[in-house]
Order: sequence, then structure tokens, then C-alpha cells
Amino acid sequence: MQILLVIPRYNLTNEAEYNYDFPLGLGYISSLMKKAGCSVDYLNLNHYSGAVKKLVSNQLDRKKYDIVCSGHLGIGYAVIEKIIQAVREHISKPRVIIGGCLVTSEPELMLNALKPDFEVIGEGEQTIIELLNAIKNNTDLKKVDGIGFKEKGKSVFTKPRKPIKDLDSLPYPDFEGFEFEKKLDNSTSESIYGELDNPRTYPILASRGCPFHCTFCYHSLTGGYRQRTIGAVMKEIEVAIKKWKINSLDIYDDLFSLDKKRIYEFCRRLKKLVKNVPWEFKWTCQLSVAGADKKLLQTLKDSGCSVVSFGFESYSPEVLKSMKKPITPEMIDRAIRLSMEAGIGIQGNFIFGDVAETRETAKKTLDYWKANCKGQIQLGFIQPYPGSAIYKLCIEKGIIRDKLDFIKNRISHTNWINMTDKMTDKEVLDLKKAILDARKKYVHYIIPSKLNKTAKKRYSMHASCPFCGAPVVYNNCLINNIFYYVKLKSCKKCNMRFFIVSPLYKFTVRYYQELDFLRRHYLFLRDTILKKRI
Repeated sequence: MQILLVIPRYNLTNEAEYNYDFPLGLGYISSLMKKAGCSVDYLNLNHYSGAVKKLVSNQLDRKKYDIVCSGHLGIGYAVIEKIIQAVREHISKPRVIIGGCLVTSEPELMLNALKPDFEVIGEGEQTIIELLNAIKNNTDLKKVDGIGFKEKGKSVFTKPRKPIKDLDSLPYPDFEGFEFEKKLDNSTSESIYGELDNPRTYPILASRGCPFHCTFCYHSLTGGYRQRTIGAVMKEIEVAIKKWKINSLDIYDDLFSLDKKRIYEFCRRLKKLVKNVPWEFKWTCQLSVAGADKKLLQTLKDSGCSVVSFGFESYSPEVLKSMKKPITPEMIDRAIRLSMEAGIGIQGNFIFGDVAETRETAKKTLDYWKANCKGQIQLGFIQPYPGSAIYKLCIEKGIIRDKLDFIKNRISHTNWINMTDKMTDKEVLDLKKAILDARKKYVHYIIPSKLNKTAKKRYSMHASCPFCGAPVVYNNCLINNIFYYVKLKSCKKCNMRFFIVSPLYKFTVRYYQELDFLRRHYLFLRDTILKKRI
């Protein structure tokens, strides 16, 4: 069989774009297909300009394919829909197989809406090979675990696939057909994970799953938390550095490790591995605040870790408990304070709007953020992603009445939905305004002291860090509109984050701040006059 693997476009553009999170899931699928002897061609939509349907149709014109496979690492309904439409409209009529988080979270809804020939539900490495063999040999599809399809107009879902216990048994994800080197060669200094001017970032999974069950998180991979051995991870990193000249490592794990011994071993072995690499090497991971002590953070920093992503979510113990997060405000404060002291960049969010949120809990989190976070932690609102407990609650409450409409038209935007039990819609709107105001007031927006064009849409930016005062130069910056841009940057010395913006952008932020000040002053004077009249 001739197979076409389509890598969906991850950014909202019809232009070639190279700053996107690499789809490791599809990489593993590709490796297993190749290992099984399948004939696979590739179309990475991110690397080509033009409409999705046109690009897919042009590829189908070049060769007669039996199967088209695709899947999305996030939500991505719209782009998968376009890919399938292009396949259905083509004269060759290949079969379509799709997988990913959305399919796993809502298999029946997606089977009816997108109308693929087959769905791969959950981990797909073993499933895709068995499915392809069943299609090729015309054997009983119901014997393939972890798939969905239509039979005589009715939806059929086979029993769930057992999780892969031995992750070391899997081959490394396949990158060649995905034009990985092209992505590396065209990457710009957009990543918040360490300010390298020419990042050559290698994505890697050292574990799968998560031991926690946070209510706002969708768990597309079941089977519990499983880890690869550090030896296997190190071997893959060593191969990647030699093959791709990697200078940055992005560990995709939802949780890198709860075991400090494992983290210490990783840091020790990575430091030894990159000791003789003739270029700067940085890496990043996601950890729980529960184990973030001074020794651990200093060890991470010493091994080249530039950013740690933490799950903060709220500074209210009541809300944290409602979210089923096994952490405390004291742990959050310690992780933030010690990370800054160690010079490690922080990636994290405070997300408002949990079921247990009240005006008082929201104020507690926002007040803490204003006083302690120096604009390093992002502020947002809980989003009801399919498969999450919050999503299911919104359906039960009637907040989400049409699941398909929500997924197609609303999930890709920031939703300020009142999911709480104790806040009115007016209070949620007031909270939204307070969050947006805080973003403008407590985050640093600076104009570059110098901006030099170096190539088409590429610039070098000169600035001074608003925290440590160090002069910094950022090369290879992508700017599409020289008059209106905003770039999130990390200081190359202290790792604190701030925004470098155009004068027009800063004027816009300042304008809204001043307008808000005048509005509040007007309301104060109005209320004062009314009280005197009364």
C-alpha cells in the first residue's frame, strides 16, 4: 500500500511557518510504519505557502495513494477537516485514518463530524500497524484494538488498546520525511525556552502520561505514568546532537519526573554528554512545584536548564483542592522565588474560573501575582478542553449545548465562560477586566533601542533588560509588520522575561491604561457628587 502522512498546519496562516511544536506522536507513528515495511510519503503543511486543500490536492495528483494518515497534537479541528475534505474531493479517493487528542477525547463525535474511514484512539504505534495489515489483508477490523469506524452506517469502536509498558522498546521518532532539518535551518529566535539566536531544538519524550488528574486537563493518553530509562533518553539525545547539530532540548513530558534521583541522574549525564559540544546547549522541562527546592533548581541551572514550566494555576488552597492539584500556595511561592534566585526562567500560568472560584479566591491569586511574580507568570482563564472534567461539567450544566459547535467555532479562542458555582456573570466579567488590566500594568513592555534589518523579515533587536539592566542583543528575530509587533523575550543574563514591542504597540497599551485611569477617575467623581446630592 502507498501511504501519505500529512502533518497538519499548526499556526493560523497560509504562509510557510517554521516556529511550531514538532508532532512527536506522528513521528513515532512514522517510525513504526517504516519499521513494518510500509511505503510512506510525507507532506508537512507547515513548510509550504498556500491553502491547505490546494496543497493536499497537489500532493495527491503526484501519486496514487491508498491511505492518507493525519492527526493533531492539540485541538486542530479546522485543519483536519480541510485535509479530509481535500482527500474526499480528489479523484483517487484514498482512505483516511486520523488520530490525536481530539479523536481520543470525542471519538464518536469526530467519527460522525469529520467522517474519516478509521480513527486511531489513544496510543497509536501498535494500533496503526495492525489496522494497516487488516486493511491490506481484508481481515476482521473488530480484532484491532483501539480503533473506530463505520459499519453499515453504525459506529463501531473496538476495545481500548492496552498501553505500551516498555517505552524503551519503541524506535526513535522519525524526522526525515517531516523535513526536520528544514525546520531547524529556518527557525528564528522566537522560543521562550532560552534565548538562542539560532535555535536547533530537538523535541523528546522521556515519559508518557501524568500521575495527576487535574480537572482542567484532558488526558488523551491513558495507562498511567510511564518513564523511559535515562540511558535510553541519553542515547537518543546523543544521536540527535550528532545528526542534527542540536543546541536546544525541549522535553515534551507533561511531567518530566516526580523522582528527584532520576532528575539528578539526568542532569549529571546530560552535563557530561554536552561537555565537549562546541556550542551553547540549553534545555527545558515541566516539573511539579512540590519538589522544587534550592538544591534541585541549582542542579538544573548548572546542567544548562534555562526554563522550567510549572503548573501553578491558583494561589487559593480551596481552588487548588477543587482542581485536584496536590500542591499548596507555599509550594508555589517557594518554586517561583527559588527559580528567580537560581536564574532559571519560569513558564507557568494562573488560570481563573474554576468551579470553586469566588471573588475572594480570585483576588487572593491576583494580589499574589501582582506582589511577587514580576510579570513572569501568565494570567488566563480555564478553558474547557474536550476530555477534561471541566468540559464534562460544562456539558452537564448546559453551558456547552452543542459540543461540535463549541469545538469548531469556540475552542480555538480564549473563552471567558462562567463555570463557577458562586460567581455571577457580572463578577466574571469584572474579573476578566481585572486580569486584562493587570497584564498591561504589571508586565514590562520596552521599545528596542536599535532595530536592524538583516534579511527578509529578519531583524536584530537591541535592548536593556528591565530587571538586571544588562544590554542584550537578539538576532534572527522574525517581524512581519515593522510598525506593530510584540516579542516575548528572556534576558540572556538573568533569564527574566519581558516584551519588546514597537512604539505603536506600547502606545496602544499605555493608551488603554490611561483611558482606564480616566474612566475610574470619572466614576469616582460621579459617585462622590451623587453621594453629596443624596
